[in-house]
Amino acid sequence: MTAPPRVLVLNGPNLGRLGSREPDVYGSTSYAGLVERCTALGEELGFDVEVRETNDEAEMIRWLHEAADGSLPVVLNPGAFTHYSYALRDAAAQRTAPLVEVHLSNPYAREEFRHTSVVAAVASGTVAGFGIGSYFLALRSLAEPAEKRPGS
Repeated sequence: MTAPPRVLVLNGPNLGRLGSREPDVYGSTSYAGLVERCTALGEELGFDVEVRETNDEAEMIRWLHEAADGSLPVVLNPGAFTHYSYALRDAAAQRTAPLVEVHLSNPYAREEFRHTSVVAAVASGTVAGFGIGSYFLALRSLAEPAEKRPGS
């Protein structure tokens, strides 16, 4: 029996504070709850989902290199790195499997500085504004056969 395909769910700065950080913007689900729900949906979809969080830009870049080297699909919530980290963008551009950018809130309905994503242009797609449901939509998109994905 072969192991299920691995998927990395990578979270940037402050996402480990879900549930306590601005629940009116980011929802009341804790980070542990997000991990549990992503892992459970991954199992349902036939994936081995590994959820990680870091406040360290260099660590996130190393994880994206790991994904590229292993041809691992990625669900990426870059957090604040979204808007300015060209190093993260360049690491994401090296992807060798789908990479879906996710955001809990809708950045376009928020402060103007949040309207720019340096990652979006190198991502397979972006899902935003659905709370933790953004992660579920992203994981479900990875379960679609490649020929059914937009842009394929």
